[in-house]
Amino acid sequence: MRAAVHSRYGPPDVVRIADVDKPSAGERDVLVRVHATTVNRTDCAYRAAKPFFMRALTGIARPRRAVLGTEYAGVVEAVGSDVTSFAVGDRVFGYNEGAFGTHAEYLAVPQDDAIAPMPDGVTFEEAAPGTEGAHYALSFVRTARVRPGQTVLVNGATGGIGSAAVQLLKHYGATVTAVCDTTHLDLVKGLGADRVIDYTAQDFTRDEQRYDAVFDTVGKSTFGRCRRLLKPGGVYLSSELGPFGQNLLLPLVTPLFRGRRVKFPFPQQNQEVVRDLGGLIEAGSFKPVIDRRYPLEQIVDAYRYVETGQKIGNVVITVAS
Repeated sequence: MRAAVHSRYGPPDVVRIADVDKPSAGERDVLVRVHATTVNRTDCAYRAAKPFFMRALTGIARPRRAVLGTEYAGVVEAVGSDVTSFAVGDRVFGYNEGAFGTHAEYLAVPQDDAIAPMPDGVTFEEAAPGTEGAHYALSFVRTARVRPGQTVLVNGATGGIGSAAVQLLKHYGATVTAVCDTTHLDLVKGLGADRVIDYTAQDFTRDEQRYDAVFDTVGKSTFGRCRRLLKPGGVYLSSELGPFGQNLLLPLVTPLFRGRRVKFPFPQQNQEVVRDLGGLIEAGSFKPVIDRRYPLEQIVDAYRYVETGQKIGNVVITVAS
């Protein structure tokens, strides 16, 4: 089968298209013919092994997994003898961080992993980007325990996580202020944001409004800068570790002062989450934003584009027509 492979860490050019062995379905596995996948910040981080400590997960000297890719949508081509949840011909989508392998024509995954039936009424290219940014966004919402009527600020509202967070927050009844640049004000309003701050004209950390939660979905701020935005008891969450890993330390320290707190979202990667996201997509409460589409043969160009930092929502890779 065709796949995007890499045998060393580095820039996008370390990835190439090659013929590799097609996986087979074990007794409890589902073999998926991949129709669409994505390239996202997670893929870029694993490919480059940045930050360096990621090598503890992926291989110290060289990558353990030649084929990257976390998201996918496709059709079940074969099932193992003990599989009861899926059948040949089922349209499925899912998330496969850790095992990876979605940047290929075929993928074998256990039936109990983060795989679920595709939502009705969407294409493979629309379903594939429905898990990576969204499962992080869902983790933000659940970790902050957002309730109807609360006010939340989302920094980075045009990214894969941020664009999903705006929609999910509205689904759960929050009032949302979103931060983006001038070019994308209308896009973010269309996602449901009640108020939009143009960061090219205003420093959002100087906003006069106060919030129950601040979500930094691009890791560009700190708790110190955003603390003044929070109501008493409000929470700050970031998608990144922050300077010197402070976003892992502060959740242990800030509760001691019984005031504004930091929480770090540790997303769940399981079948229940994928099914929940599929239900939201099917109900029209969440629609993944798609910026660009590339064929598998041009995946290096997709990597280059994602690393410009200009990506809006998601970048989709078409694997099978």
